[in-house]
Amino acid sequence: MRRAVHVIVEGRVQGVGFRAFVEREAMSRGLSGWVRNRADGAVEAVFCGEDSELLTMVEACRQGPRFSRVTSLSTAPHPVEDWTEFAIWPTA
Repeated sequence: MRRAVHVIVEGRVQGVGFRAFVEREAMSRGLSGWVRNRADGAVEAVFCGEDSELLTMVEACRQGPRFSRVTSLSTAPHPVEDWTEFAIWPTA
């Protein structure tokens, strides 16, 4: 079943390649959506795809890239969009 999830990741997640990591991981799982830095220092993303791939993507975000340190990760359902790719969006 195709669904979407909104994720907010907090900790040392900016300036460590987190968005590029998320983009690579999402694309390798065939997910669509977006990721961006937030002005408050968090990283925010929406992933759209199959349940099993969404679960592994959220776990990948919980781990993060090598120099990151995730202290908090929250998820919420998100409306399914017709995105065809995964993109890095500008900071909000």
